[in-house]
Amino acid sequence: MPKKKKQKKIFVLDTSVILYNHNAIMSFEENDVAIPITVLEELDNFKKGNETKNFEAREFIRIMDKLSEDGLLTDWVPLNGKSKGKMIVVMNAEPKELDATKMFGDSKADHKILNAALLLKEKYTDHRVIMVTKDVNLRLKAKSLNLLAEDFQTGKIQNVEELYTGMMLIENLDSEIIVKMYDEGAVSPDEVGIEDPISNQYFILKNGKSSALAFYNPITQLIERVEKRTSLRIRPRNAEQVFALHALLNPDVKLVTLQGVAGTGKTLLALAGALEQKRDYKQIFLARPVVPLSNKDIGYLPGDIKSKLNPYMEPLFDNLKFIKNQFNENDREYKSFDTMLEKEKLLISPLAYIRGRSLSNIIFIVDEAQNLTPHEIKTIITRAGENTKIIFTGDVYQIDTPYLDSQSNGLSYLIDKVKNNDIYAHIKLEKGERSELANLANDLL
Repeated sequence: MPKKKKQKKIFVLDTSVILYNHNAIMSFEENDVAIPITVLEELDNFKKGNETKNFEAREFIRIMDKLSEDGLLTDWVPLNGKSKGKMIVVMNAEPKELDATKMFGDSKADHKILNAALLLKEKYTDHRVIMVTKDVNLRLKAKSLNLLAEDFQTGKIQNVEELYTGMMLIENLDSEIIVKMYDEGAVSPDEVGIEDPISNQYFILKNGKSSALAFYNPITQLIERVEKRTSLRIRPRNAEQVFALHALLNPDVKLVTLQGVAGTGKTLLALAGALEQKRDYKQIFLARPVVPLSNKDIGYLPGDIKSKLNPYMEPLFDNLKFIKNQFNENDREYKSFDTMLEKEKLLISPLAYIRGRSLSNIIFIVDEAQNLTPHEIKTIITRAGENTKIIFTGDVYQIDTPYLDSQSNGLSYLIDKVKNNDIYAHIKLEKGERSELANLANDLL
């Protein structure tokens, strides 16, 4: 019986997809890709600036310019690369059957983009026309017009619930194993029943009431004991925090991710661990993406640039003050924090201000990393030079940007893709330690 021919598809991309990944048009295998002219008009508004979305807009415009060398973009132009389809720019037009601007009573950009997809659906009846957008509302509108619609899947994690946690509980071990762990400091993976241990994975080893904390050292290839230690008088309150601090202070680990809900101590531990190692690095950068509330631009706030940015940086200063207050005002350590800030040995800044700087011989902490795209995460890491350690912290379920979710954000992507690398360690912090009140809110509200 002859094999049924696979129906070809035309994917219509909106602006949110391009701003998420400028190379998105190359992600659809042998299928064709359509770009509504309205998308190019919107990208023109994003091309100026230093944020990642501005970079994405400029890079996509360059790709389009290169493709235009092979012919008019209003005709189907072959995409470069093996097994790729063709690309076309769809001009503004009114579909004969359904018109989104009339259906929704508005000729705004989203409705013009929908019309481009509707027009293609009418013209290419032998193709499946699919609207691709990271805008949930636009997907709903497309489906209400009987258009197929989906999220951009490239870089998306399939099951966040099964995301690597970085640790494992092993129970019912022989008591001799626990004794040996304390006496010799290490056991082989076989002794605890692990065939293929993951590099820098952490373990809670238990036998009844006896237990030991350990991790798999990829250098020695042994399960080694992890001792509880403090950092600048910050004492870990649970096993997860012990593991996190161990990863932060491990000189063989150059990339650390800490994931967990509010109040689990991610930022505090990252900052304490970095300050503990200040003699090993020339500078500590502590940065976070600026995500304005209600998507209002930072220009809405009064004052100069420093005044505008202070509200976004306050959570970082709060953690620094907490560490500082572990010491008396007359202590050398207490005064050293102010000196580090004055001499910019410790630099707290929005992430946009870090881009373009050399990342050599520093510890770089990126807070709220769930608000970054996979491309932004990659851009940060690829700038790392000699003797640099990068720490990402965040909660993959607390997304503050409109086109990211728990599956598509950069932190989830990083944890999924980099696990089992010898220079990488990850810990999911689950137990809240901020206060009983904060735990109540996390658990019940």
